[in-house]
Amino acid sequence: MKSKIFLKLLLVITVLVGSFYLIFKEPVKLGLDLKGGVYAVLEAEPKESGEVITNETMDSLIEVLDRRINGIGVAESVVQKAGTNRVIIELPGVKDTTEAIKVIGKTALLEFRILDANGNLGETLLTGESLKKAQVGYGQLGEPQINFELKPQGAIKFAKITRENVGKQLAIVLDGKVQTAPVIKTEIPGGSGSISGNYTVEEAKRTAMLLNSGALPIKAEIIETRTVGASLGEESIAASLVAAKVGIALIGIFMFIFYRVPGLVANLALMCFGTITFGILNFIGATLTLPGIAGLILSAGMAVDANVIIFERIKEELRFGNTINGAIKSGFSKGFVAIFDSNVTTLIITTILFVFGTGAVKGFAVTLTIGTIASMFTAITVTRVFMDILVNVFNVKNTKLFGVGGKTDAITNNKK
Repeated sequence: MKSKIFLKLLLVITVLVGSFYLIFKEPVKLGLDLKGGVYAVLEAEPKESGEVITNETMDSLIEVLDRRINGIGVAESVVQKAGTNRVIIELPGVKDTTEAIKVIGKTALLEFRILDANGNLGETLLTGESLKKAQVGYGQLGEPQINFELKPQGAIKFAKITRENVGKQLAIVLDGKVQTAPVIKTEIPGGSGSISGNYTVEEAKRTAMLLNSGALPIKAEIIETRTVGASLGEESIAASLVAAKVGIALIGIFMFIFYRVPGLVANLALMCFGTITFGILNFIGATLTLPGIAGLILSAGMAVDANVIIFERIKEELRFGNTINGAIKSGFSKGFVAIFDSNVTTLIITTILFVFGTGAVKGFAVTLTIGTIASMFTAITVTRVFMDILVNVFNVKNTKLFGVGGKTDAITNNKK
């Protein structure tokens, strides 16, 4: 018996130590509503009347936007499809709204075109689709410029263009604006070159990033922007902490009054639940939002409810004359079925919310799922380990301490 208790205790300690490590390794990520930042909605528009925007086009748009946001170094960002032709973007921690919107919506179309004798642009000979890499460099006088390298097929085509147009001006055009137009003196093999255009360092970095992320596959207009202040997020966190402290205190008092020693065990298990839940959140890199906090609070209530179900079964078994050990074993066995069924139905609902929901709904679904799994573990394993230790190691066998009258190890079956 004691060896089984030891193994279970070792499992619980391992999970708790791992959770503590994950929590202190790095702070939990905060979403837009808690950290503040920029919220934007983009709407894709057909290039031609009657054109249908496909899922593939929207996926490509999201991919390009995601690369751009990663390029400006925004952590914990959200880029997700909404409806058939809209994209929701959340940029936590971003303060420069104007700059962020410029990066999100800019086309970044790179073209190589020949200038004729009158200075008019000829047809597009090469586009940014052939670009392999762009990065900031510096010219002979230290001025910022953009160095580029083309993909193998692009390099071959670029060499052919320069070979056939020696003596002419090669215009490098970005978003319809000529950035530079050097005279081609000789064939340029290797597929590398530079773009100069009186850039500042920041402009060169942003342009290089836009080129690397690619052009938007479809026209997308920003139809809504909203800035969420960090102070609002701080107030939300402070209010949530107050609510959590009050809630935990009330639950602790309630559990102790009605269940005595098992109530104290439940309170300890609830602390373990919080530790494990935040450990899992950090492990999967989840972002905590205000709806996510609501999901955590709801799952904490489920964790307490699971213990209530078990403790009521234990009290019932003790009243029928079972021994302390027998009552605990039967209580957990009978309570498990009800707990498992209710948690499985909750997980089915959270799965549906995650698959079909967006934004805040997904955050709620993720935290509620994690909380539900953690609540099952703490109710079935953690609480059981602590109860077994109290009864079999510390010999706590007075039924009064379990909320049932009587002074001995068991109430006899003949007691009415």
